[in-house]
Amino acid sequence: MRDFRYKAPRLHSGQLRTPITFFKKEPNTGPEPGEKKKKVLYECMCKVDSVWLKDLELAKSNGTLSDLTITIRDPQDDYRPTNLHYLEIEDRDYKDLVYNIVTAQPNLEDRRFIDIVAKVAKVGD
Repeated sequence: MRDFRYKAPRLHSGQLRTPITFFKKEPNTGPEPGEKKKKVLYECMCKVDSVWLKDLELAKSNGTLSDLTITIRDPQDDYRPTNLHYLEIEDRDYKDLVYNIVTAQPNLEDRRFIDIVAKVAKVGD
């Protein structure tokens, strides 16, 4: 017989402690090519997971050592992250790093959250 006991969720809102800003870049208005920084799309709190130690060698061989997994609360219809958007983590360890969203998908274990995989787009502004 299966034992039915309550299992606490793996992630809860108290673990979302790091401020994050999602934005998109806009093309320059002048004759110079490129993009200017941002139109802020959404700001919230997140949990940041970098590459786990057990996956470190695999990440080195794949070139994904700087990838992050970010968990945010599902904003419903207020915002939907896509791979056209960028993000900045407002923490001293991630200062001056801009990340590009690779994938964004609902957390299948807990539908209240969204998991985002991001890679470094560039350092600085």
